[in-house]
Parts: sequence; structure tokens; C-alpha cells
Amino acid sequence: MMANTADRSGATKPVQLRIRKDISDLIDRAAGVNGKTRSEFMIDASRRAAEDALLDQTFVQVDDESFRRYVEILDKAPEGEGFARLMNVAKPWG
Repeated sequence: MMANTADRSGATKPVQLRIRKDISDLIDRAAGVNGKTRSEFMIDASRRAAEDALLDQTFVQVDDESFRRYVEILDKAPEGEGFARLMNVAKPWG
């Protein structure tokens, strides 16, 4: 995905926003720690939010047998060497 406002032709489109100073300051701080300009940071954040919103609307349709197998797998208790190893690893919080 492209991280700027340019479309495939390279054209850009201005967007004007009015935001409170405290929000602008917060965005500027976050942009700074990420080595980005305010515009770059806002474009990246907006693009991610837009992608998430569209992905939330994705509808997957499966046949009854596929759905039954999926639910059966989800209902099974976790098992296996990888799971046992994961459960026995030292926890960083204590």
C-alpha cells in the first residue's frame, strides 16, 4: 500500500482539517518519535483506519460442511508440543 496521498499517476489532493491544539500537539509528538511529519503521520494513521474499516465489512461465505469443520477446530482444546512449550515458557511479569 502507498503511504502518501499520491495515486498511481502521482497526483496529490489537498485535505484541510481543523483540530484542537492539544490534539495537534499530540499528533506532532507521535509523528516526531516516528520520524515523520505531521502530514505523513496523519496519512498513515488514516489509511490504516480506512483499511481496518473496510476489512471489518468483509463477508466470507462458506458451505455448511466447511463451517462445521471450522467450528469443530475452534472447539478443540489446544494440544501438541508447541502449545506445551508455550505454556511452560517463563512469563515476563513474574
